[in-house]
Amino acid sequence: MERFQNTGQPDWDWWGRLWPTPGETLRRLGVESGESLAEVGSGNGYFALPAARITGPGTVYAIDLDESLLAELETLADRQGIDNVEPRCCDARALTNDLPEAVDTVLLANTFHGIADPESFAAEAFKALASEGRFLVVNWHDRSRAETTVLGEPRGPPTELRISPSETRAIVENTAPFSTVRRIELPPYHYALCFER
Repeated sequence: MERFQNTGQPDWDWWGRLWPTPGETLRRLGVESGESLAEVGSGNGYFALPAARITGPGTVYAIDLDESLLAELETLADRQGIDNVEPRCCDARALTNDLPEAVDTVLLANTFHGIADPESFAAEAFKALASEGRFLVVNWHDRSRAETTVLGEPRGPPTELRISPSETRAIVENTAPFSTVRRIELPPYHYALCFER
């Protein structure tokens, strides 16, 4: 399988400008104490580490194909005394093969636009969820890249890769039998869709 298309791993200062309070964002999305969560494309942990603080003692599985980013995540978790995050170097398109349990939440942040076969991935995310679990897709609005600036520079995926909330919803709902969906705006440039099993 080919890797997801990637626009590069931003540094923490860049993320901090875009998402100054990642824990608060996760709480808005419904992440709670005691649940298990798999973050697909976790990188070095900008969302996975705050998620682990929220869900503890529930486990956060940080899933990525880049071993160096996962090693950085482990170092940061150790420094911060976070012991309920479990890095996993694996391909998320085979998620159910690599998770030791069904999870309460699958989180995909800033990556849906780069998946070559989003239908197959959505079906896999559905299978990875526990009963009444949820699939959270956070993505860039389908605006021109020139309009989505961070620190004065155009940022985010190329304009042609961006997917509207309605397109994302159609892809997921046409693939997996989720019962409900809820949309959450995440200004200035993102939206989230919460699909519930």
